[in-house]
Amino acid sequence: MSEKTVKETAGRPLAVVTGASSGIGRELAAQFAENGYDLVVAAEDERIESVARSFTGNGVQAVPVQANLATFDGVEDLYQAIRATGRPDAVAINAGVGVGGDFARDNDLADELRLIGLNVTGAVHLARCVLPDMIAAGRGGLLFTSSIAATAPGPYHATYAASKAFLLSFAEAIRYELRDTGVTVTALMPGPTDTEFFDRAGMEGTKLREDIAKDDPAQVAREGIEALMAGKDHVVAGSMKNKVQAASGRILPETAKAATQARMTEPGSGSQPDPDQ
Repeated sequence: MSEKTVKETAGRPLAVVTGASSGIGRELAAQFAENGYDLVVAAEDERIESVARSFTGNGVQAVPVQANLATFDGVEDLYQAIRATGRPDAVAINAGVGVGGDFARDNDLADELRLIGLNVTGAVHLARCVLPDMIAAGRGGLLFTSSIAATAPGPYHATYAASKAFLLSFAEAIRYELRDTGVTVTALMPGPTDTEFFDRAGMEGTKLREDIAKDDPAQVAREGIEALMAGKDHVVAGSMKNKVQAASGRILPETAKAATQARMTEPGSGSQPDPDQ
């Protein structure tokens, strides 16, 4: 873990963002900085150091924490860095990974369990660490990056879709529990977004990666922060097609939704060649 000391700036709130080295997480951090927050930014890879430096300036203080949040010790290390600031005002639990492919016949079990460790166990662990501090302060906002994938079964990225469904349900449940505390919980639900996710998840060659238009991560992050600051329970971010998919998810049977998703995520379903091949 790489950690530096934050000196509290009078009147400036602090935002914590996980998975902040790229993609939606980096843009969430940028949105917080633009809205007058200091930052604690966390990720597993060493890029988080340069990301933190890029935000430093104009009165913004940014602390990088390099930690594996799929592990118990990684979450505890991050929480100790947060506690050192003494002031978590907003926490965006955004870190997550995907695993593409046939669950039973192609995918490695260790990869699937690591996904659950980061997307589910790590998210629950960090939320349980930071929420008592927010409750004691009588204020704060917690943002979970779920996904439009939460609205349907996800063949060929089964544990990923299930993890995002878990986060959506979890966010809504603890939001209700915290209704009288001054602390709000918001679920951010983006659709396909122009990030490194699909390549990291091994979803090259799928229709979802090759053929589907992707949303701008900056737009997704902006809508997420706006929803968090407005105290909304969730926001379906990005294009109108995401909102249509979320609406259809409330009425279509699970078998139909699974078949629709499979047409986009099945390996080899993409019509465009992989530019990296």
